[in-house]
Amino acid sequence: MNTFALSRGDRDKDRPDVAGFFDPRTFSIQYIVSDPATRHCAIIDPVLDYDEKSGATATHHADELLAYIEREELVVDWVLDTHPHADHFSAARYLHDKTGAPTATGQPVTQVQALWKAIYNWPALKDDGSQWDHLFDEGDAFKLGEIDCRVMHSPGHTLASITYVIGDAAFVHDTLFQPDFGTARADFPGGSAHQLWHSIQAILKLPDETRLFTGHDYMPDGREPTWESTVREQRETNKHRLGESSEVEYVELRNRRDSELPMPKLILHALQVNILGGRLPEPENNGKRYLKLPLDALKGAAWE
Repeated sequence: MNTFALSRGDRDKDRPDVAGFFDPRTFSIQYIVSDPATRHCAIIDPVLDYDEKSGATATHHADELLAYIEREELVVDWVLDTHPHADHFSAARYLHDKTGAPTATGQPVTQVQALWKAIYNWPALKDDGSQWDHLFDEGDAFKLGEIDCRVMHSPGHTLASITYVIGDAAFVHDTLFQPDFGTARADFPGGSAHQLWHSIQAILKLPDETRLFTGHDYMPDGREPTWESTVREQRETNKHRLGESSEVEYVELRNRRDSELPMPKLILHALQVNILGGRLPEPENNGKRYLKLPLDALKGAAWE
């Protein structure tokens, strides 16, 4: 199975190198995006390994990223999350501790924290986003080496979903999938198919040849995993007819499809880690860490 691909950039054209690392357990793609001229890089959506059957955690995938960074002699400027993930733990905090690079996500993460604070009955949780070193607002700009970067808020899949536009590359995570799979679900707490539609349309207004990098690939029809497309390809070939359907048609399709989907198996496990910026729960008096799983908290989802 293909679990790594490098999309080459161009040091003279504001075009970063993008290394994608596929995790078959969670169907997730982690990214290292780097400026070919300066060798400065950002890590996007790193995975902390977790086995729900044994409760074991590990850093195999995050360490693979660190090995690549060392091998390529890169300098880490940022550890970025696009949103609080529902299907894997974030390794952002682990990688911050290893590299010293600041962690960041979007300012609306505070809304997600407040929502899940109630679901977990977690009054002590700080819902001010202070678990990250930086929170990005819509339209914020920053540099990765010599490459211009900006932030787009892309709500719909979650309240806090954001898109990082880094040179000619946009990291859209769960807003769009590969064209043969469609688009993200919008039925998580705080999700909205209407918001998702407008977020997708904003992404499709980027230049046609913008490289789009998705956060998951589910390999329809048994094909090899892949995670890169372009704005033009998404507009013209996405199976959810993004270039021709109306908002009303899309929302009806999205809501119908979402009503048939079970919740991700790790959503209740992962959110209590990811709304802490990738921190595991603090050890209790016996030195062990524990997750809290509310019962009957996510009503209406289909059963597997």
